[in-house]
Amino acid sequence: MHDNGIEELITKLYDMVQDARSLPLGADKCIIERDKVLDMLDEISNLMPAELKQAKTVVDSRNELIAKAKREAEGIQRQAQAKARQLISQEEIYKEAQIQAEEMIANAQNKIKELKQVTNDYVDDSLKNTEDAIAEALAQVRETRGRFRKLVNPQERTSSPIIEEV
Repeated sequence: MHDNGIEELITKLYDMVQDARSLPLGADKCIIERDKVLDMLDEISNLMPAELKQAKTVVDSRNELIAKAKREAEGIQRQAQAKARQLISQEEIYKEAQIQAEEMIANAQNKIKELKQVTNDYVDDSLKNTEDAIAEALAQVRETRGRFRKLVNPQERTSSPIIEEV
């Protein structure tokens, strides 16, 4: 038989039944040659396993390819999801680092302002203390000078043109 042997045998069986003589009083029933039909069914039965086996092999191959493709697609999807999670994680780390850096900069700027103010206050206070000390020293120098003048020239007035006040 040819590659399409089963189809030919089925077509012959169909023709045989269609061409068979009808029984009297039973148009739905007919007479066929039993041995010919049985031989044809044996041939179909013998050919069927080979074609079924071939069809099963094709279906199995197809199913295996589909399963393999599905596994590969799932693997690619898992890798893509892992990469996406990694990128998101890296972006979150970057954002967190950026926020921390901005906070550190702001804290440093505030600390600098504080230190400037403390330094300015300290310098101003030191200058005031120096000014007060100089003023006190000047007052003592003037007082000592005045006493010195009285000792040297008891009759001279305090406004002498010889010694000028500073």
